[in-house]
Amino acid sequence: MGAQPVETNVNKVTLSEGSEHEVKMLNSGADGIMVFEPAVIKVSKGDTIHFKAVDMSHNSASVDGMIPAGANSWNGTINQDISITLDQEGVYVYQCTPHAMMAMVGVIQVGEAVNMDDVISAADTKKSGFVSNTDRLDEYLSRL
Repeated sequence: MGAQPVETNVNKVTLSEGSEHEVKMLNSGADGIMVFEPAVIKVSKGDTIHFKAVDMSHNSASVDGMIPAGANSWNGTINQDISITLDQEGVYVYQCTPHAMMAMVGVIQVGEAVNMDDVISAADTKKSGFVSNTDRLDEYLSRL
């Protein structure tokens, strides 16, 4: 994991080089409370994402209907790191299950955003369960 993420100032997307990437699960970060950092990341097909439980009471879980067709879903254990390899091109939306209502979500784009229309359609249903940070998912998707 020697690659250093490159933060773009234009659209706040982390373009991470290399085949392994780290996403931190945090109580507080650059985008507010209950966040993943980086929240939006673009990677290549076959890359591995390491979700690190920096702060407690978090997990990473894919959101049903918001990952590419044929992609493997995941559901990490609370307070534990999880690593996933992304073999399908498209947009993946994931959440911290205990903090989903606070819009603790993140977005990964693998290659081309081939399923973006499906993700945008599913986003309205997902956002209806948010009680805070209600614009966060839309803002993250707009960065792609």
